[in-house]
Amino acid sequence: MAAPAYDVVGIGNAIVDVLARTEEALVQRQGLVKGTMALIDAARAETIYAAMPAGVEKSGGSVANTVAGVASLGGRGAFIGKVRDDELGAVFAHDLKSLGVRFDTKPATSGPPTARCLILVTPDAQRTMGTFLGACVDLGPEDIDESLVASAAVTYLEGYLFDPPRAMEAFRAAAAAAHRAGRKVALSLSDPFCVDRHRAEFRDLVDRHVDVLFANEHEICSLYETEHFEIAAEAVRGHCDIAVLTRSERGSDIVTQADLLHVAPWRVARVVDTTGAGDLYAAGFLYGLTHGRDLATCGKLGSLCAAEIIAHVGARPGTSLEHLAAGEGLI
Repeated sequence: MAAPAYDVVGIGNAIVDVLARTEEALVQRQGLVKGTMALIDAARAETIYAAMPAGVEKSGGSVANTVAGVASLGGRGAFIGKVRDDELGAVFAHDLKSLGVRFDTKPATSGPPTARCLILVTPDAQRTMGTFLGACVDLGPEDIDESLVASAAVTYLEGYLFDPPRAMEAFRAAAAAAHRAGRKVALSLSDPFCVDRHRAEFRDLVDRHVDVLFANEHEICSLYETEHFEIAAEAVRGHCDIAVLTRSERGSDIVTQADLLHVAPWRVARVVDTTGAGDLYAAGFLYGLTHGRDLATCGKLGSLCAAEIIAHVGARPGTSLEHLAAGEGLI
């Protein structure tokens, strides 16, 4: 088998984030559930945007953030996701390519505009998101570049993308292409409400197509319909090769068929914004995994990258993760 040309190819929502600091009262007035992501239509997006304080616009999308993190670590990344041929679509493409990430999915020439995510960051650093998927809903199996997937060590799938109607078909096509080429498939469950909507499909995907699963404690509990993390962590054992379960300030647990490994969180002086913490944990872990590191080191890399992200506003690295990790002796 040929050596992979890329460490990670991500398949997910191509979104431009609009982030603003606000009080909890605004979250409540807009009928949003603090700390979660809600899908909204174009009219609702306009209403929330009009109520938000002045914010900043940055390219985002969960798996796109992960691939950006892999690139910041010195890895080789590529991304598959749908934008429209509009201003925000051009911004998204430019931002990824400027990081050295390959992104050549053809933009839509008609239909909804490029997606945007309105992120309300409350004083406790929690982020509440209203996402208008826009052009993302049109991603289908015809957008999956199977030769690109076959050239990556890991294909990383975004659970958020399950909501558009043809995404499951696209995911299965990508997973099949990866496994035919002898590569690995990873999946992020993304959000507990997303798991609630698609629990049966997610379980089937994990059982039949996924080698590495990423989930926080709420998502894994939702997947196995329990309120107890320990029960959920045991339930996932054997359904995939590796389950990486993040628990915020309690660190993370890595579950394999034979072991459960606990990884302590990387301490930060002050938590500013939790947006992208899980995305960048995945970046560090996948970088380590694709570069032959043991699982403990993969977890430490994930924790370090997550700590960098939560120390500033925004879901993309504010400094070179490669230099940061090298300074800690992790790469």
